[in-house]
Amino acid sequence: MGTTIAAMADNEAQTVSIMTLNVDGLPRKVLFFDVNADGPGSAGSEVVSEYIASKNCDIVAMQEDFNYRWEIWSRLFAGYNHDEWSGGIMMEDEPIDYAHLHNHRFKADGLNMVWKKDCQSTAYERVPWQQSFGKFSHEFDDIITKGFRRHELTLANGTEIVVYNMHMDASSERDESVGNDTKDREARLSQWQQLCQHILARLDNRPIIVAGDMNSYYNRDDIQTAFFEPLTASGKATVGDAWMVLHNEGQYPALGGDKLKSEELDKVLYVNPTVGNILIPVSAELDTDGYMLDGKPLGDHTPLIVTFQFSRTDKTGISTVQQTRDAEVYSLSGIRQQQPSRGVNIVNGKKVAHP
Repeated sequence: MGTTIAAMADNEAQTVSIMTLNVDGLPRKVLFFDVNADGPGSAGSEVVSEYIASKNCDIVAMQEDFNYRWEIWSRLFAGYNHDEWSGGIMMEDEPIDYAHLHNHRFKADGLNMVWKKDCQSTAYERVPWQQSFGKFSHEFDDIITKGFRRHELTLANGTEIVVYNMHMDASSERDESVGNDTKDREARLSQWQQLCQHILARLDNRPIIVAGDMNSYYNRDDIQTAFFEPLTASGKATVGDAWMVLHNEGQYPALGGDKLKSEELDKVLYVNPTVGNILIPVSAELDTDGYMLDGKPLGDHTPLIVTFQFSRTDKTGISTVQQTRDAEVYSLSGIRQQQPSRGVNIVNGKKVAHP
């Protein structure tokens, strides 16, 4: 029993693991406002650092890495390199025009990423969102410079990938319950569109991981129209959500329908080029039980840890099938199939054309 695929090398599977985690690093007060009274603070942030180090992921994408920079990084220096810290929410670091507070915006984006020292960052870009909302309400999104960061990484085995880390506009349950979140949803939709255009302009034969605190649910924000569909329509890439593929059979909640109970605001998406290496999600874990201290969550988000397996294709991106039995078969969007369908499938981690 087995699978024979023409023009395929029987290579040992190569994997990459990534964690996305909002480390809840806001100070307890911003200007005159209480914004994070129950956050982990300095001591809790050191425990967060211990937790991150213990999971031994290849890449960690963090959001809200603001005022507890050294505490968060304290256990990571030995094994990881990191990108730039853009600063905290600190009065003493910036001149404040208190007569015109409505114009003030902190330069910090709260984003940071670490990667194992046997990996190399070969290019880096920081991009602010073109549209955001909420200066002294609606979760204070407009008081900081939210956006995304893009890293080109070369892994220890020489494999090249691109990783996006981001933090999108938030909305509160209070505003959502009374229908006062229209501007928040408009800002997020604009951000999904901006992200999509940025990726489209730079697509090549490297697979892409898109991770972060998206503050989005599929039933609330039209992610399919703003992000998935334009990338797929380009003919250059396919897109998937690791959690949805592995835990919801690749089915995405309908816009305006019911929220999937297990869906979180934090997501790990992947964009596979139609020619080149591709990523297949093999595990996705929300570590609710492990991210605890004294019986309480360490922060207001749950770590999402995803492991991908790489698949290598020939220079056309497609191989042909001679025989397919006992194979793991997926559609190009990452949905598990009982058997290959006509056209191109992913069989045992390889792109395969089936008559």
